[in-house]
Amino acid sequence: MTKIAILPGDGIGPEIVAEAVKVLDCLRDEYGFAAELESAPVGGAGYDAAGQPLPDATLTLCREADAVLLGAVGGPQYDALPRELRPERGLLGLRSALQLFSNLRPAVLYPQLAGASSLKPEIVAGLDLMIVRELTGGIYFGQPRGIRERENGEREGYNTLVYAEHEIERIARSAFDVAMKRNKRLCSVDKANVLEVSELWREVMIRVSADYPEVELTHMYVDNASMQLVKWPKQFDVMVTKNMFGDILSDTAAMLTGSIGMLPSASLDASGKGMYEPIHGSAPDIAGQNRANPLATILSVAMMLRYSLGRPDLAERIELAVSAVLDQGLRTDDIADGGSSVSTADMGDAVVQALRNQEH
Repeated sequence: MTKIAILPGDGIGPEIVAEAVKVLDCLRDEYGFAAELESAPVGGAGYDAAGQPLPDATLTLCREADAVLLGAVGGPQYDALPRELRPERGLLGLRSALQLFSNLRPAVLYPQLAGASSLKPEIVAGLDLMIVRELTGGIYFGQPRGIRERENGEREGYNTLVYAEHEIERIARSAFDVAMKRNKRLCSVDKANVLEVSELWREVMIRVSADYPEVELTHMYVDNASMQLVKWPKQFDVMVTKNMFGDILSDTAAMLTGSIGMLPSASLDASGKGMYEPIHGSAPDIAGQNRANPLATILSVAMMLRYSLGRPDLAERIELAVSAVLDQGLRTDDIADGGSSVSTADMGDAVVQALRNQEH
C-alpha cells in the first residue's frame, strides 16, 4: 500500500490540496490505485498546532511516507515571529531533513493558454522546458549567517554561499538524467566570471558531462540566462543551477506560461522519493475565497505518480484530464484573461469528471 503524506499548509493551501485529494480519491475509486492518505500540519498551521513550523509528528509522517504532497506555507499573521518559527522554516526544514536536493520545475505552455502569456505567441508557443534547481545547499543554508554589529555600531547582514564538490556532482547527475529522458540538451547556469563557487560548479559540470556523452552541455551566466528566458525561451530544454538562481529563474519561466498557478514541482532525494508542490505561494489575499487555481497542485500529483510512485500511466491520465478541462474553456481567475471564471472546487470537480470519462 502506497502511503502519501498530505500537508495542506497555509493560505490557499488547504483549498488547492483538497482538489488534488479529490483526484487521488478518483484514482483509487476508478483505477484501483492503492494508496493511504494521511494529513498533518506544517508551516503556520504547524506553529498553530504545535508551536513550531515543522512539528515532530509531521516530520515522522513524511519520513515514513512514499511521497509528500504540500500545498503552500506562509501568511502575514506570522511575520512577527522569530525567524526560526516562521512558516518558511518548516518548508526548508523538510527539504533538509528529507535530503530533497533536486528540485524539478517544468515550464510548459498549454496551447489553450497561449493568450494568457505576457509574451507574443510566436515566442512562447510550444514552450516545454525543465529547470533543475539545487535545493538543499547554497546561500539559503550556508553558515555563518545572521545580523551583527560592526565596530562603528552599524549593523550588517551576512550570508554564506558555499557548495561542496559532492553537492554539485549529485545535482549535475540528476540534471543529466533528466536531460537524457528529454531532448538531451543541458544548460548549466552560473556566475563563474565573478564567484569562485561558480568556478567550481562549472568545473564539476564539465567533469560529470564525460559520463553523459549523448547530452550537449552548454554554460550561461545567470544574468544572460534571465534575459534569454524572456527573449528566446524555446532555446532551452533543461537548465540546471544553484539554489538561489533556480528560485528566481523558475518563477520567471513560470510567467512565460501565462500563470504561476499552472506549474507543479518535484523535490527529490537520491532514491527518487519526493515532495510535490505547486511553485506558487500561499496567496493570503485570496485565501478562503474559492478562487485559487488548483491545477498546479493537481499536476504535482501527476509528477508524484511519474517520479516517485512508478505510475506514469496514471500521471498521463491526469495531464490529459487537465488538458480536457482547458479545452472546455474552464478557467480560474488567474488564467481567465478577462473572461468568465470558475471556482477552485468547480475546477477540481471538472478534472475528476474528465478522469472518469476516460476509457479504462
